[in-house]
Amino acid sequence: MKITRSHELEKVFLKNMELSLLASGDGTEVIHHRLYEGARWAMIPEEGWTALEHVTILSGELVFHSSDGALLLMPGDSIHSCPVEETSIFAAKTDVEFLYVTSQPQFHYYSNMLQEMKDLAVRVEEKDGYTAHHCERIKNLSMKIGDAIGLSTDEKYTLNLAAFLHDIGKVKVPDDILNKPGKLTDEEYEIMKKHTTWGRETLEQTNRVDLIKAGKVIEQHHERYDGRGYPNGLKGNEITIQAQIITVVDAFDAMTSDRVYRKAMSVDEAFQELERHKGTMFHPDIVDAFFSIQTEVID
Repeated sequence: MKITRSHELEKVFLKNMELSLLASGDGTEVIHHRLYEGARWAMIPEEGWTALEHVTILSGELVFHSSDGALLLMPGDSIHSCPVEETSIFAAKTDVEFLYVTSQPQFHYYSNMLQEMKDLAVRVEEKDGYTAHHCERIKNLSMKIGDAIGLSTDEKYTLNLAAFLHDIGKVKVPDDILNKPGKLTDEEYEIMKKHTTWGRETLEQTNRVDLIKAGKVIEQHHERYDGRGYPNGLKGNEITIQAQIITVVDAFDAMTSDRVYRKAMSVDEAFQELERHKGTMFHPDIVDAFFSIQTEVID
């Protein structure tokens, strides 16, 4: 018997989440998860993955979302699958702790992927001159709209990834263009517009199915409902619903943030702009859904 007095072999801190590898051997891992209120975590199916995955709630309240609906999990409750056959999302109703046991190792793969996502997001936030936590705000507001319009768990998982990473392609945009205080020239604007495709290409290079799906959404988040967006001039329902959600939320966050070339609008002014462009720039149903959660937006 092996006794560890440090309580964990390895630990990683992520936004709204802490992961601790408690035990590992013969392909099996025991991972302690701490999710802060409002955080989300998911189990997703993956080709060639045959593991038993088991979750036991230690403290707090965790809402389990699947195709069968939502189920509130309390301390002592457990859930498992072998293998995972559909995307399942866990949302922390309160601060939550749970044990996650998997019969195939994935701690480093999982934690490294999330850490890379975090690093990319931070790099973009700093490079683009936004205040901290821009990507986190986009993700959180997008997920609220996804809940409001009843997206499936699989659609919400893709939305979660795409919203968080929506601007990673901007790491390839030159700083003098990205932070230019004045209006971009036509040539500079053409370079700026490439960030959506660069974002898709970046996620395709990971060879992960879930990130590739998110990359397709990212490429579309500057398309417009009336077909006058970029890079492909898609319109209406040709644009994924996740991209249309991110378009609305990203525009709102941009309008209510100070930028190098202008001061922020008030929240009321930003909502007025969304209403004014409903049906042209923005999907009208998404704007209406955003208005329906307006009280959750204003702190």
